[in-house]
Amino acid sequence: MGFAQLVIGPAGSGKSTYCSSLNQHCETVGRSIHIVNLDPAAENFDYPVAMDIRELICLEDVMEELGLENLDEWLTEELDNYLDDDYLVFDCPGQIELFSHVPVLKNFVEHLRRKNFNVCVVYLLDSQFITDVTKFISGCMASLSAMVQLELPHVNILSKMDLVTNKRDIENFLDPEPRTLLAELNKRMAPQFAKLNKSLIEVVDQYSMVNFLPLDLRKESSMQYILSQIDNCIQYGEDADVKVKDFDPVDDD
Repeated sequence: MGFAQLVIGPAGSGKSTYCSSLNQHCETVGRSIHIVNLDPAAENFDYPVAMDIRELICLEDVMEELGLENLDEWLTEELDNYLDDDYLVFDCPGQIELFSHVPVLKNFVEHLRRKNFNVCVVYLLDSQFITDVTKFISGCMASLSAMVQLELPHVNILSKMDLVTNKRDIENFLDPEPRTLLAELNKRMAPQFAKLNKSLIEVVDQYSMVNFLPLDLRKESSMQYILSQIDNCIQYGEDADVKVKDFDPVDDD
């Protein structure tokens, strides 16, 4: 059984930076991962690229809406180079339609499942974007759309916490109270949207989408905690052998 992270989120949310920091963290702790580039528009990488979709398709082909019909064949050939227990991290493009309603990533995920991979979606949202409740709800709706489309476990991350100047404003959105969200939303929007606001908050609350994990790249413990949450979602390491230390027998007096 293989393991995989599908790193998605809006353009500029820090997906490639997350992958690079994750690679550095895993090198530090002596853990092996393989990072895959799925963005045909990517140019420079701060991490070693194990697989690169640019070998299959270039940006010009994407702009002309050509070429992704061979994705399954390319992926099958590339995955043959990896062992059953390898850990892959897919750095995805930032076009939101790819994980909200276009079936490309959904078909990609189904292919990974057929290859016996446990997959978790890592959804990144720029913490600097979360400046008020309306933007927070917008981010939650985008994440919920991806969850419904991809039908996978999700770990939602507020990235770039190391760049936030006033962290108290962000902390209010890490685990907010639904009633507080609704009250703030009603203050900012016209009265005719009251019923819509109530419905949105109920959806967010029922799907537990108000829970985001903060990622501060200055703290090694922050990446370690997030990685442990993702590993738990995909059951990574649960089948590892238990190491038992041999002790010398105690002599009877």
